[in-house]
Amino acid sequence: MPSASIAPIHCGSLTLEWGQRTYVMAVVNVTPDSFSNDGVADDPQAALEQALRMEEEGADIIDVGGESTRRYNDRAGAVPVSVEEELSRTVPVVELLARSLKTPVSIDTYKPEVARQCVDAGAAMINDVWGVASEPAMLQVLADTGVPYVLMHNRTGHEYGDVMTEIARDLDAALGRATESGVSLEKIILDPGIGFGKAADQSLELEGHLTELTSLNRPILVGPSRKSHIGLALGGLPVEERLE
Repeated sequence: MPSASIAPIHCGSLTLEWGQRTYVMAVVNVTPDSFSNDGVADDPQAALEQALRMEEEGADIIDVGGESTRRYNDRAGAVPVSVEEELSRTVPVVELLARSLKTPVSIDTYKPEVARQCVDAGAAMINDVWGVASEPAMLQVLADTGVPYVLMHNRTGHEYGDVMTEIARDLDAALGRATESGVSLEKIILDPGIGFGKAADQSLELEGHLTELTSLNRPILVGPSRKSHIGLALGGLPVEERLE
């Protein structure tokens, strides 16, 4: 979606050239409580088999997550995971995938220590659902590692005046905090956070007005797959029937 004038981002062996095509990020949930019911718990071999299938099907990046985000997506309430538990779930999987796949691996975490250790284990990208707002120490990890960073919009609650105006404003402010802390602007990808801190109608509005975010002049990643607003738009379908 972004302009081809935005410089390419190198993510492991992959060069993301904007304006050429849409890149696909597949997700491997190493959790027992994934909202999409496709988690592989903490089984590295099961994670590898799932990732190999995704790679064969055309995924450009494999994103590994060790803590369920279902409390944002469906408000079902998942138990937060400690740093130690998240490390035990993600590091062995990231290490195995990084040496077994041609596709680069991303780590989905807002915890700085998890991000740092997973990059050491081979992750080529950090995907942060709190966009440096939750853990300021993440900024130092980003500056130190230099890997591409997905900065996602999120907030507690979903009270907005104008949804798109506030999302753009919040993302712009987060970009400023990141670059002032030494993070390279050229390494940042923005995610407007569909389903995170947004009611279903707000997520639908966001999907319909994504082009308004091109003023930020950064690549845009969106993650709508199977989320609750899709179920609502399709007449209340459960999560396993939302792959329209």
